[in-house]
Amino acid sequence: MASSVTKKQLKQMPVMPYEKIRAYLKTGDIFFSSGSYTFSGIIQRLTKSTWSHVAVIYKDEELGRVLVLEAEPYVGIRLIPLSKYLHDYKGKKRPYKGQVVIAKMNNAIEKEKLNKGISFGLDELTRPYDNFEIFRIMMRILFHVSKREKNRSYICSELVRDIFAKAGVIMQYKDTYVSPDNVWSDTRVEMKYRIL
Repeated sequence: MASSVTKKQLKQMPVMPYEKIRAYLKTGDIFFSSGSYTFSGIIQRLTKSTWSHVAVIYKDEELGRVLVLEAEPYVGIRLIPLSKYLHDYKGKKRPYKGQVVIAKMNNAIEKEKLNKGISFGLDELTRPYDNFEIFRIMMRILFHVSKREKNRSYICSELVRDIFAKAGVIMQYKDTYVSPDNVWSDTRVEMKYRIL
Protein backbone atom coordinates (compact mmCIF):
# COMPACT_ATOMS: atom_id res chain seq x y z
CA MET A 1 0.00 0.00 0.00
CA ALA A 2 1.23 3.49 -0.77
CA SER A 3 1.83 5.07 2.62
CA SER A 4 -0.14 8.10 3.69
CA VAL A 5 1.66 11.31 2.84
CA THR A 6 1.01 14.94 3.73
CA LYS A 7 1.40 17.82 1.29
CA LYS A 8 4.46 18.96 3.26
CA GLN A 9 6.06 15.48 3.10
CA LEU A 10 5.26 15.26 -0.61
CA LYS A 11 7.02 18.59 -1.28
CA GLN A 12 10.12 17.28 0.53
CA MET A 13 10.37 14.09 -1.58
CA PRO A 14 13.11 14.13 -4.21
CA VAL A 15 12.00 14.83 -7.77
CA MET A 16 13.19 12.31 -10.36
CA PRO A 17 13.98 13.94 -13.71
CA TYR A 18 11.37 12.82 -16.23
CA GLU A 19 14.03 12.09 -18.85
CA LYS A 20 15.64 9.53 -16.50
CA ILE A 21 12.45 7.60 -15.67
CA ARG A 22 10.46 7.99 -18.90
CA ALA A 23 11.70 4.67 -20.33
CA TYR A 24 10.55 2.85 -17.17
CA LEU A 25 6.96 4.14 -17.23
CA LYS A 26 4.39 1.55 -18.27
CA THR A 27 0.81 1.40 -19.41
CA GLY A 28 -1.28 0.94 -16.27
CA ASP A 29 0.96 3.06 -14.03
CA ILE A 30 -1.10 5.46 -11.97
CA PHE A 31 -0.68 9.23 -12.10
CA PHE A 32 -1.46 11.19 -8.91
CA SER A 33 -1.31 14.94 -8.51
CA SER A 34 -1.59 17.32 -5.61
CA GLY A 35 -2.51 20.59 -7.23
CA SER A 36 -2.17 24.11 -5.92
CA TYR A 37 -5.23 25.41 -7.78
CA THR A 38 -8.56 26.47 -6.25
CA PHE A 39 -10.44 23.41 -7.58
CA SER A 40 -7.62 21.13 -6.37
CA GLY A 41 -7.88 22.64 -2.89
CA ILE A 42 -11.62 21.99 -2.80
CA ILE A 43 -11.05 18.31 -3.65
CA GLN A 44 -8.28 18.03 -1.05
CA ARG A 45 -10.40 19.62 1.69
CA LEU A 46 -13.51 17.60 0.86
CA THR A 47 -11.65 14.29 0.89
CA LYS A 48 -9.18 15.26 3.66
CA SER A 49 -6.39 14.21 1.34
CA THR A 50 -3.14 15.35 -0.25
CA TRP A 51 -4.39 14.19 -3.67
CA SER A 52 -6.59 16.22 -5.97
CA HIS A 53 -6.36 14.18 -9.19
CA VAL A 54 -5.70 10.64 -10.40
CA ALA A 55 -5.31 9.17 -13.89
CA VAL A 56 -3.80 6.20 -15.73
CA ILE A 57 -0.65 6.16 -17.85
CA TYR A 58 -0.98 4.86 -21.41
CA LYS A 59 2.35 4.28 -23.17
CA ASP A 60 2.26 3.94 -26.93
CA GLU A 61 5.43 1.94 -27.55
CA GLU A 62 5.24 2.23 -31.33
CA LEU A 63 5.08 6.03 -31.29
CA GLY A 64 7.20 6.37 -28.16
CA ARG A 65 4.60 8.51 -26.39
CA VAL A 66 3.72 8.58 -22.69
CA LEU A 67 0.15 9.79 -22.29
CA VAL A 68 -2.17 10.48 -19.37
CA LEU A 69 -5.70 9.04 -19.72
CA GLU A 70 -7.80 11.24 -17.48
CA ALA A 71 -11.14 12.85 -16.73
CA GLU A 72 -10.52 16.60 -16.60
CA PRO A 73 -13.03 19.20 -15.30
CA TYR A 74 -14.83 21.13 -18.07
CA VAL A 75 -13.01 19.01 -20.68
CA GLY A 76 -14.07 15.41 -20.12
CA ILE A 77 -12.10 12.27 -20.79
CA ARG A 78 -8.93 12.91 -22.75
CA LEU A 79 -5.41 11.78 -23.53
CA ILE A 80 -2.67 14.32 -22.86
CA PRO A 81 1.11 13.88 -23.14
CA LEU A 82 2.63 13.56 -19.67
CA SER A 83 5.29 16.05 -20.79
CA LYS A 84 2.54 18.72 -21.01
CA TYR A 85 2.05 18.45 -17.24
CA LEU A 86 5.76 18.92 -16.73
CA HIS A 87 6.56 21.69 -19.22
CA ASP A 88 3.50 23.32 -20.82
CA TYR A 89 0.41 22.72 -18.71
CA LYS A 90 -2.71 24.18 -20.34
CA GLY A 91 -0.54 25.82 -23.02
CA LYS A 92 0.91 28.33 -20.53
CA LYS A 93 4.56 27.34 -21.13
CA ARG A 94 5.01 26.41 -17.48
CA PRO A 95 4.56 23.20 -15.48
CA TYR A 96 1.51 22.05 -13.59
CA LYS A 97 1.26 23.98 -10.32
CA GLY A 98 1.63 21.23 -7.73
CA GLN A 99 3.29 17.87 -7.23
CA VAL A 100 2.99 14.79 -9.46
CA VAL A 101 3.69 11.19 -8.45
CA ILE A 102 3.69 7.97 -10.47
CA ALA A 103 2.61 4.77 -8.72
CA LYS A 104 1.88 1.23 -9.86
CA MET A 105 -0.33 -1.70 -9.01
CA ASN A 106 1.79 -3.96 -6.81
CA ASN A 107 0.62 -7.21 -8.34
CA ALA A 108 1.06 -7.67 -12.06
CA ILE A 109 -2.03 -7.51 -14.23
CA GLU A 110 -2.03 -9.80 -17.26
CA LYS A 111 -1.35 -7.75 -20.39
CA GLU A 112 -4.57 -8.92 -22.04
CA LYS A 113 -6.66 -7.82 -19.03
CA LEU A 114 -4.81 -4.50 -18.74
CA ASN A 115 -5.39 -3.86 -22.45
CA LYS A 116 -9.10 -4.50 -21.91
CA GLY A 117 -9.16 -1.83 -19.18
CA ILE A 118 -7.18 0.69 -21.23
CA SER A 119 -9.37 0.01 -24.28
CA PHE A 120 -12.41 0.76 -22.16
CA GLY A 121 -10.85 4.08 -21.11
CA LEU A 122 -10.01 4.93 -24.72
CA ASP A 123 -13.57 4.11 -25.77
CA GLU A 124 -14.74 6.69 -23.21
CA LEU A 125 -12.66 9.51 -24.76
CA THR A 126 -14.65 12.75 -25.06
CA ARG A 127 -17.25 11.57 -22.56
CA PRO A 128 -18.06 14.57 -20.34
CA TYR A 129 -16.60 15.30 -16.93
CA ASP A 130 -19.21 15.04 -14.19
CA ASN A 131 -18.97 18.66 -13.04
CA PHE A 132 -21.87 18.21 -10.61
CA GLU A 133 -20.50 15.08 -8.93
CA ILE A 134 -18.11 17.16 -6.80
CA PHE A 135 -21.12 19.09 -5.48
CA ARG A 136 -23.01 15.83 -4.82
CA ILE A 137 -19.98 14.40 -3.00
CA MET A 138 -19.78 17.54 -0.88
CA MET A 139 -23.47 17.14 0.04
CA ARG A 140 -22.96 13.48 0.95
CA ILE A 141 -19.95 14.34 3.13
CA LEU A 142 -21.50 17.33 4.87
CA PHE A 143 -25.11 16.21 5.21
CA HIS A 144 -25.07 12.44 4.58
CA VAL A 145 -27.61 12.86 1.78
CA SER A 146 -27.84 12.27 -1.97
CA LYS A 147 -26.86 8.80 -3.12
CA ARG A 148 -24.58 8.43 -6.14
CA GLU A 149 -26.40 8.57 -9.42
CA LYS A 150 -25.03 6.29 -12.10
CA ASN A 151 -24.62 8.35 -15.23
CA ARG A 152 -22.38 8.45 -18.27
CA SER A 153 -20.15 11.24 -16.96
CA TYR A 154 -17.00 10.76 -14.90
CA ILE A 155 -14.82 12.36 -12.31
CA CYS A 156 -11.14 11.37 -12.40
CA SER A 157 -11.23 8.68 -9.73
CA GLU A 158 -14.34 7.03 -11.20
CA LEU A 159 -12.56 6.67 -14.54
CA VAL A 160 -9.51 5.09 -12.88
CA ARG A 161 -11.72 2.75 -10.83
CA ASP A 162 -13.62 1.64 -13.94
CA ILE A 163 -10.46 1.15 -16.05
CA PHE A 164 -9.01 -1.15 -13.40
CA ALA A 165 -12.36 -2.91 -12.89
CA LYS A 166 -12.42 -3.77 -16.61
CA ALA A 167 -8.90 -5.17 -16.12
CA GLY A 168 -10.19 -7.36 -13.29
CA VAL A 169 -8.86 -5.24 -10.41
CA ILE A 170 -11.68 -4.19 -8.11
CA MET A 171 -10.92 -1.31 -5.76
CA GLN A 172 -12.59 -1.26 -2.35
CA TYR A 173 -13.65 1.98 -0.71
CA LYS A 174 -15.93 2.77 2.22
CA ASP A 175 -17.70 5.90 1.01
CA THR A 176 -20.47 6.34 -1.55
CA TYR A 177 -17.90 7.93 -3.84
CA VAL A 178 -14.35 7.10 -4.90
CA SER A 179 -11.68 9.79 -4.50
CA PRO A 180 -8.05 10.01 -5.61
CA ASP A 181 -7.12 9.18 -2.01
CA ASN A 182 -9.20 5.98 -2.15
CA VAL A 183 -7.13 4.86 -5.15
CA TRP A 184 -3.88 5.85 -3.37
CA SER A 185 -4.95 3.92 -0.25
CA ASP A 186 -5.62 0.67 -2.13
CA THR A 187 -3.36 -1.98 -0.62
CA ARG A 188 -1.97 -2.89 -4.06
CA VAL A 189 -0.81 0.63 -4.98
CA GLU A 190 2.90 1.34 -4.61
CA MET A 191 4.64 4.66 -5.22
CA LYS A 192 7.38 4.68 -7.85
CA TYR A 193 8.52 8.28 -8.46
CA ARG A 194 7.79 11.89 -7.75
CA ILE A 195 8.30 13.63 -11.09
CA LEU A 196 7.15 17.17 -10.26
